[in-house]
Amino acid sequence: MGIMVMIARGCDAVNARCAMAGSGASAGNPAAMTATATMDETATMATAGIAPFSVVNGDARADLLLVCEHASNAIPAGYDNLGLPPQALQRHIAYDIGAAAVACALARLFHCPAVLGGCSRLLIDLNRGLDDPTLVMKLSDGQVIPGNRHVDPWNDREEWRRRIDAWHIPYHSEVEARVRALQGNAPALISIHSFTPIWKGEARSWDIGVLWGADDRLAFPLISALSNIEGVHVGRNEPYVGGLEGESIQRHGQDNGILHACLELRQDQIDSDAGRDLWVARLQRVIPEALEQARKIFYTAAHDAPGSSFPGGHSS
Repeated sequence: MGIMVMIARGCDAVNARCAMAGSGASAGNPAAMTATATMDETATMATAGIAPFSVVNGDARADLLLVCEHASNAIPAGYDNLGLPPQALQRHIAYDIGAAAVACALARLFHCPAVLGGCSRLLIDLNRGLDDPTLVMKLSDGQVIPGNRHVDPWNDREEWRRRIDAWHIPYHSEVEARVRALQGNAPALISIHSFTPIWKGEARSWDIGVLWGADDRLAFPLISALSNIEGVHVGRNEPYVGGLEGESIQRHGQDNGILHACLELRQDQIDSDAGRDLWVARLQRVIPEALEQARKIFYTAAHDAPGSSFPGGHSS
């Protein structure tokens, strides 16, 4: 199967990526997954051409929420690929290769919802704050993005604002609503990403990275569990530092006081069915173990403050 649909629309993008989760026993049967788009009705669709997000297992009631900001390489037809050749949209600069399929498979296995971004990170990066200069990239890994040349608050502010209103705000509004709906006294948010194995000519040795900011309650148990897998090299806040202002784990996790972490998988390990199945099986074991340990930390701390609870969670 090819790596990605070149230009996808709305839920078709998510369905294509979910279908790549593999048919092995570890990942389950992706055909049984349900991907539904829930958004600000037709206004956004009419102006943007693609959905700002899609939700997998949208009806699930759980204490875990998965998010995948860079799930899609979709760009509305009216943007003419932002002036890029079609092959550029298959590169890591356009989306996180393999991440959506992993998120879909885990959502099914954990019976929890997953919110997947609907547009390419080249159109607007859903994992950036609105004041971040890389919100709309003009240059990415040596590739100039012609269609973004003037899109910023100082030049083409109208287009900059249009993209925020069409994709960024609806995506984060949905995640915020899903966080409020989480069950239990210690809910958790995990963001699924992937990284290119070679950056600026340098090979990256990590198989997976765990990212966090000021709150390491879930990150450290994840690192511990992943480090117990023979042959797996775990990056600690590598290949990036987590928790930057405006990132999802900071905005929806740390700011809400809930357990959170970002998982970065190396793309050459999840760009095939076999590789994705292997990592889904690993994470199926690791994530519950890490959550159990993180919640013990929470409950121990909460014991000293009776009645306290995470603002994002509700008792089931």
